[in-house]
Amino acid sequence: MKITDILKPKAIIFELKAQDKISTIQELSEALHLVNPEISTESITQTLLDREKLGSTGIGSGVAIPHGKLLELKEISAAFGRSSQGIDFDAQDGEVSHIFFALIAPENSAGQHLKALAKLSRLLKDSHFRESLLQAKNAEEIFQIIVNEDIKH
Repeated sequence: MKITDILKPKAIIFELKAQDKISTIQELSEALHLVNPEISTESITQTLLDREKLGSTGIGSGVAIPHGKLLELKEISAAFGRSSQGIDFDAQDGEVSHIFFALIAPENSAGQHLKALAKLSRLLKDSHFRESLLQAKNAEEIFQIIVNEDIKH
């Protein structure tokens, strides 16, 4: 699975306006709604918030991967957001998060959902990749960095 199979350029937020966890999830939900217009922003937001109640998806190293499953969704989809200042996402390491990948998947796609989460986690363990995303000058450059990383893996 390639990240670019599930992440479309118009679902990339170059600089998040959000200052807190809930606003971040709402903003990422709006980006997911752009590429999944059949699903309401509110439904996506609620799904991501419900999952967050089970435990923070802030995985540390400045990264958070909010995710969830929606019955009415046809295929797995991702959004990307970046916060230069960082947002407290209750990460496991206590640090603020700067890089956000939001992931939504159909209810019956456990295998595909887990593969996507594993791929994102693996890529985001690479400090050079994370730093490249943080140094990018615009959304197009962020997408190109992800394309280039996809080619390598």
